[in-house]
Amino acid sequence: MSLEPEVIEDCARLLDEAQSNVYDVDKLTDTHPGIDVDTAYDIQDALRAIKQGRGLRITGMKMGLTSYPKMKQMGVDTPIYGFLSEDLAVNDGGLVETALLIHPKVEAEIAFVTSESLSGPNCDEAAVMAATAFLLPAIELIDSRYRDFKFDLPSVIADNTSASRYVVGSRPVSPAGVDLETLGVVLEKNGAVMEVGAGAAVLGNPATAVAMLVNMLHVRGQSLPAGSLVLSGAITAAIPVAAGDSILLRADGLGTAGFRLI
Repeated sequence: MSLEPEVIEDCARLLDEAQSNVYDVDKLTDTHPGIDVDTAYDIQDALRAIKQGRGLRITGMKMGLTSYPKMKQMGVDTPIYGFLSEDLAVNDGGLVETALLIHPKVEAEIAFVTSESLSGPNCDEAAVMAATAFLLPAIELIDSRYRDFKFDLPSVIADNTSASRYVVGSRPVSPAGVDLETLGVVLEKNGAVMEVGAGAAVLGNPATAVAMLVNMLHVRGQSLPAGSLVLSGAITAAIPVAAGDSILLRADGLGTAGFRLI
């Protein structure tokens, strides 16, 4: 079900205010049960426009639901995507204030940075790798604006797929010769290993997720600009974090990325 433009704007403003003022809300489909995926992306686009209207620069994109078990759990056959803005970026080794978060969790990912624009409808892994300037280890901090971190598919899409913060490593690595499928990662909290995984957890290959993103953007008349940073999807399960936690990601051949919560 589509919504009137003013209702779409109201939904986007609700989510923006919840993030800005650090409080949770009921999922959108509790109020608007007929919201479908297309309308959810309309709300996400309106949310992006609100942030850009405040002068925030869009730095890239992120993929979600990139594991087959998670897609099955959510009853979908394709991942979802959101956008990244400059206010979400955290310096490698930097600090994150938990007072600005609702119920944060972290995931290990691989980030792609593009040197060329990518367009659909037939983008594939080869095109992604050819357009990738470098790879980086990445940690995404997700933080749903919905009460108890509970949502359905349209609601999480509208909420920019729970985007909150992200940190990438400081050492760019050329994609040449990198086997993304077997690339191993270790996610640590306070020096203890919490999760391990390999790139194949992301749709078999993280480059596949980026190609899917490009093709999904094409459906909505959009493309991926050169210079974009793309978080390709979670390799590990999300783990809860709190003030005082130090998070470190080790990625084979890509180095490390980390931050501390205060």
